[in-house]
Amino acid sequence: MYNSPVIPEELDLADDATATAVHAVGLRSYRVEADLIGFDGIPPLHESLADMRAQPLRWLGCRADGVPVAFVAWRQDGTDTIDIDRLCVDPSWFRRGLATTLLRALLDRTEGDVTVSTGAENTPAVSLYQRAGFLRTGTAEPAPGLEIATFRLQRG
Repeated sequence: MYNSPVIPEELDLADDATATAVHAVGLRSYRVEADLIGFDGIPPLHESLADMRAQPLRWLGCRADGVPVAFVAWRQDGTDTIDIDRLCVDPSWFRRGLATTLLRALLDRTEGDVTVSTGAENTPAVSLYQRAGFLRTGTAEPAPGLEIATFRLQRG
């Protein structure tokens, strides 16, 4: 078991090893979410490494032994709103506080309101956002049988 503190840091996806590890963590994490919500069509679950790297996102991650084991990626549109695009933890690192650590680090490094969406049946993610002060703003059904919960954290 890894006992050293895991400190969030910016990730550079131009680095092949970092990008490959982040992609693998995302695939493993989204596989768990797909099973939780009963929907296999989560877009990042089917995203190539090149497609992931092409996303206009900023990345923070936590590493263990130099390898990313969790990350958060976000974009900021033309307004002051931050949109969390993905927050993933490698399943072997679940329940160690990494998602909370990354979410706090993102909030500490940014300003403005924050939005995020997740599968409505993804109880761990829904609980994480609610504990962090996000308010549920709605539910959408982008595909038959798939309910997405949307959240917003108002700051400022």
